[in-house]
Amino acid sequence: MAARSGATRAGASARTKVAIPQLAWNEVRPAPVVLISGAETVLAERASGMLRDFLRSEDPSLEVSDLEADGYRRGELLTLASPSLFGEPRLIRVGAVERASDDFLADALEYLEQTAESTTLVLRHAGGQRGKKLLDAIRAGTGRGVEIVCAELKKDVEKQDFAAAEFRAAGRKVNPRALRSLVAAFADDLAELSAACRQLIADAPDEITDAVVAKYYGGRIETNAFAVADAAIAGRHGEALIALRHALDSGADPVPIVAAFAMKVRTMAKVSGVRGGGPQVASSLGLAPWQVDRARRDLAGWSDEGLRRAIQSLAAADAAVKGAERDPVFALERLVGIIAARGRDLV
Repeated sequence: MAARSGATRAGASARTKVAIPQLAWNEVRPAPVVLISGAETVLAERASGMLRDFLRSEDPSLEVSDLEADGYRRGELLTLASPSLFGEPRLIRVGAVERASDDFLADALEYLEQTAESTTLVLRHAGGQRGKKLLDAIRAGTGRGVEIVCAELKKDVEKQDFAAAEFRAAGRKVNPRALRSLVAAFADDLAELSAACRQLIADAPDEITDAVVAKYYGGRIETNAFAVADAAIAGRHGEALIALRHALDSGADPVPIVAAFAMKVRTMAKVSGVRGGGPQVASSLGLAPWQVDRARRDLAGWSDEGLRRAIQSLAAADAAVKGAERDPVFALERLVGIIAARGRDLV
């Protein structure tokens, strides 16, 4: 939770002609009007919940009211925001602003001109053009608001940051490999990833390790791209092929599977031949210390020539799954064979 004071992010606001602070979901802070925009529902719910908890911690008498903008009746907002007998602070949360009725838009625009004292109005807009006049007014500074941007998380690193924040907020430690395994298992659904984090926080003792994640979610992890790559790199050809089939049958796309192989093999190639250890060596390679340690374990049984052939095979497989060949599954099976043989000629 960010503090009450804060400046508009330089650069981005000027380029988009936005006069109010635009903050990430975990930087939410109180303001007379808080616009929560973007398609990522989980992040929006997190931001709204954090704001409610913060306001309630400041004053337990906080009154919370919820409205839906698409079923809104004229006057509801102004009635809820009117001064109460005892002057309790108020939080008014409005959902579905992207489907707002004309009555709501009219009342909201009127409210921006004179916001109520000790009242926080939260507007949830998931995207689209409906309510653009209202959004433009808020972003121009009318109502003295802030915007919480909850864009869809598309990159694994963004999802890892989200999961890490979940554990950090609960005061729990999670090691990097466990974090990567968890994200890989639930990469397609942020809500499921969040639920998995919360289950581990509630049920798992001590530090969250890769073994703990495997215990709870092994059925999903065993079919992910990294499980296929790990088995092949370790020389377990049959196990890697079975994991590959499970992954494909579960709807995994061939492109990310090749990308998982590429990430691990290129890290191995980067670490190969480097002596020494510790954070300084890892930093010089642009890696985390655990990545160096894992790559060195993976390198057992590999030669420089084997790594060279593996990298060449990765390039060919990448092209194949992106349309250069008719059968991407065969290309993946061929890659698994070459990797499992550690780059040596197949017999």
